[in-house]
This record gives sequence, structure tokens and C-alpha cells, in this order.
Amino acid sequence: MGAEPIKKDALAVSPSVTLLRDRLASGALNALELVESYIARIEAREADVGAWAWFDPEFVRAQARTLDAYRRTGRPLGRLHGLPVGLKDVIDTARIPTENGCSRDAGRVPLHDAFIVERLKMEGAIIMGKTVTTELAFMHPGKTANPHNLAHTPGGSSQGSAAAVADGMVPLAIGTQTGGSVIRPASFCGVTGYKPTFGAIPRHGILPQSPTLDTVGVFASDPAGAALLAEVLFGHHADDPATGLHPAPALHAAATSKPPLAPVFGFVRPPGWDTADPQLKEAFAELTETLGEQAFEMPLPQIFADAAEQRKLINFAEMSYHYYPYWRDTKDALGSVTRDAIEQGNRIVARDYLSACDLPKLLNAALDEMLSRCDAILCPAATGPAPPGLETTGDPIFNGLWTFCGTPCISLPLLTSQEGLPMGVQLVGARNDDARLMRTAQWLFQWADGTSQ
Repeated sequence: MGAEPIKKDALAVSPSVTLLRDRLASGALNALELVESYIARIEAREADVGAWAWFDPEFVRAQARTLDAYRRTGRPLGRLHGLPVGLKDVIDTARIPTENGCSRDAGRVPLHDAFIVERLKMEGAIIMGKTVTTELAFMHPGKTANPHNLAHTPGGSSQGSAAAVADGMVPLAIGTQTGGSVIRPASFCGVTGYKPTFGAIPRHGILPQSPTLDTVGVFASDPAGAALLAEVLFGHHADDPATGLHPAPALHAAATSKPPLAPVFGFVRPPGWDTADPQLKEAFAELTETLGEQAFEMPLPQIFADAAEQRKLINFAEMSYHYYPYWRDTKDALGSVTRDAIEQGNRIVARDYLSACDLPKLLNAALDEMLSRCDAILCPAATGPAPPGLETTGDPIFNGLWTFCGTPCISLPLLTSQEGLPMGVQLVGARNDDARLMRTAQWLFQWADGTSQ
């Protein structure tokens, strides 16, 4: 049967991030003790999983000692005090390599931190290291394997971040999504992956691939942990026009609160449903049946049928601009999938690009009406379990639509295949209503685990 819960002891997955935060804040656990456990896990498993592009245990220990000394002063603690975080290797880190998964950038060491790295440090997080990305955050795979089965892909492009959290190497990690680069690896690796509303988290200091689509996302073991991390990253930066001057939502408080009523889910069969694994279809039939009156099926209007191609058109056109130096200087060193995408982008005409940029306005009008009838859209996070082989990162067909529309979405590790591989359940919320989505996601996560109130 497809809809079986993941066995929680299948891997050394981190305990609740909320629990770790509280123990660190109370002094029941110190930061050095915590990072030593993760360092030991990395040293035991990294040779097999390959989640890290850069990792220095002494650098991690030095941060932990500094934070432990700071705590003893009695001064206020940051919201992430002592919590280790892995960073996808497209996020600039001062005096630490950021190589973008690309030979042209080998040895690149930024002078300044990205906006989100500054935020992490301000809130007391420990930078655990840089996690593997696919080449230029596209679809040419890196070295990472799926912790559940090393012969299967972990997804992409945020493959190292998802795998590191899944294998218990770090409790939290950050990635980026332009198509399905947070949600799909979260689904394949069996962790929670959250992509917020477009523009919620500033991208200053992060490799731009397609600024119309690029979104920062996070990984954790559960929605509350993802909410805790994402909340401190929300904000505004003058160099990122997608961001705005408005208060950040209280994501963690929402995720850990009880909904006033049991949530209602609108089940959607997204474009590409015919390509889904039969096990996945069976699992979702069982899931919606078990939810009973809390789930109903909603058809997507016909206007969504071409959204995947239109999103890809924007992605490739903007790649051809932002990655032109790579194509010009080191074209033959690029993977064929990256090179082909850039060359397709070179041929896109302005008329088609601008027309594609107009489509999300129409799609979001339809989504706003659909989401007025439910708390969240319920759909698969990927077409099935992680496919075998490390030459592919899987099909993003069930992710790109929501990236295109800029809606918040989250993958929950609720299902497994007959072979024991994770299959994620994706929830999609209304734009700028991320707090409600996190509360709904945590409810479903606990309901599936039998612990909801």
C-alpha cells in the first residue's frame, strides 16, 4: 500500500528544531555539545551521501564556543541561538568559498555575506557549511546521493541541503527554487521543504538565475522547524525589487497554534498527472479518502495547461542573460543540460518572453478563487519516489506551476513507496498568507503522525 507513513527511525533525522531551540535557550544543551553530534554524523556519512561542498569542523566549533560564551553573559539570545544551518553553495559567504557548483567559479571566495547569512548570524545561528548544488542551480547533478537509497537521486537543485537534513547531518538548511528545487528534493529525501511567497526573502548575495522566479526556501524535519528558520529570513532589501517594506508574518507562532477549525483541503491533479507513478496515485486516493469531508477535488482551469512551458520560457530567457559569462567563457565546460537551456534562451524573442510574464496575473486570479474555498491546495510534491541513478534530478512538473504563480508551498514527508522511498505531500497556499499555510501544514503533519489535537 502506498500511503504508509515514513518510519521516523529510518535515518538519524534531527529532533524537533523547536525542542533544540528551547534546550539551547534554557542552557540544558550547549551549542558545542550540539555541533559535536552533527560533526560526528557528517564524518560518518559524508563519504556516502556527499551533501557538502565545503565543511570545516573547526570553523563550526569556533562559532559554537563563541555562542556559548555569549550566552553566559546573560544578554538576549537570537531566535536561532546555537542552531546549525547548512547553506546551498549559491549563497555568498564572506571568506568561505561559494562556487555555484561550477568549474568556472572554483576557488571563488566572496568578500561579503548574502543578506540571509547576515540575518542568520544576527539571530545566533551557526553556519555549518556549504551544501552541494547542481551546476549553477539548474539540472546538471552534483555529487549528492539520496540518503534513503544511495543509488537514487536526491533531486535538485538544492540537493545537498535536502540530503543533509534527511541524513541528520544538520537540523536546518537553506536552498533556492526557480522551478522545483526545494520542494522536489524535500519530497525525494523525506524532509519538510518550504518555498515561501515570491519576494518574501531577499535574494541579495545569491546567484541569480531567473529573478522573475528565483525564491529562497528552507528545509527542516517538520513545518514548525521550517517556520522558525524562514521567519527570521523574511524582510526587505533595496537591491531586491521583489521584496517590500512590510512586517514579517509570525510563522512559527502560527505553525505551533491550533487552527480554529479543522483545515479543509482542495485536492488538485496538476498538469502532468498522467506521468505520475501508480503508487503515488494510489497513495493520494487513500489520503483524500482518509481525510473524508476535509478534502474535496478541485479541477484546475484549462488556462493552467500551458503554464509549465511558459515558466520554462521565462527561466531560459533570463538564464541566457545572467549566465552569459559562463556560456561565453567556459561553454564547453558546462554540462549539456545547462548549456542547452542557455542556448534555448538565446533564441527566445521579446514578444514571447513578455507574453509569458503576463500569464501569472490570470493564473493567480483563478487560484485566488480556488483558495477561497479551502485552507490549502493538496497535490503531489513530485511524480513519485526518487528515480534511480544520479544522472537526473527528477521531473519538476508538479512544482514549476506554483513557482510561476509565486504562491507559498510546502512538501511534507507523509508517504512512502513500496520500496521504502519517500513521497512528499505538497500544500499550496494563497500569496502572502504564509502563516496560514504553515499552521495548516503543521496540522496535517501531526494528523498523519497521530498527534494532532
